[in-house]
Amino acid sequence: MKKIKIAICWIRRDLRLYDNTALYKAYLTGLPVLPLFIFDSYILDKLQKGQEDKRINFILRALANMDENLRERDSGILYGIGSPQKIFHFLSNYNKSPVEIDSVHCNEDYEPYSIERDNSVSDILIKNNIKLFKYKDQVIFEKNDILKDNDTPYTIFTPYSKKWLDKLYSNPYQYLNINKPEKIIFLNNKTIRALSENQEDLIQYLPDEKFLGFAKSITNITIPYTIPSEIIKDYHINRNFPAKEGTSNASVHLRFGTLSIRELVSFAINEKKENMTNTSVTMSLDTWLKELIWREFFKAILYHFPHVEDEPFKVAYKFIRWRNNEEELQRWCEGNTGFPIVDAGMRELNKTGLMHNRVRMITSSFLTKHLLIDWRIGESYFAEKLLDYDLSSNNGNWQWAAGCGCDAAPYFRVFNPMLQSKKFDAKNQYISLWVPEANLAQYPKPVCDHAFARKRAIDTYKQSLKEG
Repeated sequence: MKKIKIAICWIRRDLRLYDNTALYKAYLTGLPVLPLFIFDSYILDKLQKGQEDKRINFILRALANMDENLRERDSGILYGIGSPQKIFHFLSNYNKSPVEIDSVHCNEDYEPYSIERDNSVSDILIKNNIKLFKYKDQVIFEKNDILKDNDTPYTIFTPYSKKWLDKLYSNPYQYLNINKPEKIIFLNNKTIRALSENQEDLIQYLPDEKFLGFAKSITNITIPYTIPSEIIKDYHINRNFPAKEGTSNASVHLRFGTLSIRELVSFAINEKKENMTNTSVTMSLDTWLKELIWREFFKAILYHFPHVEDEPFKVAYKFIRWRNNEEELQRWCEGNTGFPIVDAGMRELNKTGLMHNRVRMITSSFLTKHLLIDWRIGESYFAEKLLDYDLSSNNGNWQWAAGCGCDAAPYFRVFNPMLQSKKFDAKNQYISLWVPEANLAQYPKPVCDHAFARKRAIDTYKQSLKEG
């Protein structure tokens, strides 16, 4: 039987059919395209099996949305479960396969594990005369796209963002061009079924949580995402108030690629053109765009300085004398510190997998400064709980809060939780929602005294940095 020559689109953190660079490039080969998604055992094994995981639920929902669209075209997604290296080795060496792989196309990922994984998969494919093509998709600018004049990476956000914007505006069409194939020919269902037949780690139909080893979970985030234009137009006014619907809620969609970054940036640019005379709207759009640039700044930092995954960006901060009190850590994790704004944030996180960005700053500052608990412990807890968890952003923001990252808050900046509450939740709407007992007798006493903890943190940092 003559084999069908195909191009594989390896789907990872780009769970969409619209404006997907790798999918578009696979389409340009002129061959039938096979979408492939691998439930990577290396990643799954780090999660708590047998329990619910909102990220798994979101991924399955996004895949179901894609799968439904593909089945209307008599196609679907091939699902692998296990090691990507093992699965690609099988696919490229399977003698009875009904297909011949011409090429594999995927969108670039910049985390240390992802780079190592992709390099090893590429080595496997090369041995079978198959090339792995990787494309920029989850960012506007990647790797060495934004460098200083001396070709070294930026470590301060403001000059990075200025060059980012200058480069974007120099040729917006080039960087924001949406990939719109006329009509992709996908591999048909019958061939996908034949390819996965009698294979334990290849299946044609989307598995559920139980099949993957997790309990049923629920996420209420809408797929597909619609840009909330009215919210974004008041973004600079409302974004710091957790009780208001003042944020775009795009982070989860950017994390899993159910949304194109080009679509978001194009929206900001076009809206600015249409509202040039409205200072308030343009300020909001600039502020919102700045947050998208912070995302890319942290990705660039992780790419150029991979040691930050486990170590502080600033070497001197390796010597901070953390207290790491287990009882106090537990109270922070559970949202029982006796500081209502901190507890509200932690309870929101534990319940929903999300937390308002202003409150993330407050809770992370509280853990590292008030309790003097190592930022890596807090970062790890957020990594376990956050639905929009992204290594570079989570790491960058935690190091910012602890004072040890690039362009970080100085170590002597210690948020006052009470003042933060008065400023950003003056009517106690957010606190009342998550900590209804805050003014009742059963609410726990504060885990520490603010003035004492602030002085202790500053003294500890100062002495540790001096000795280090």
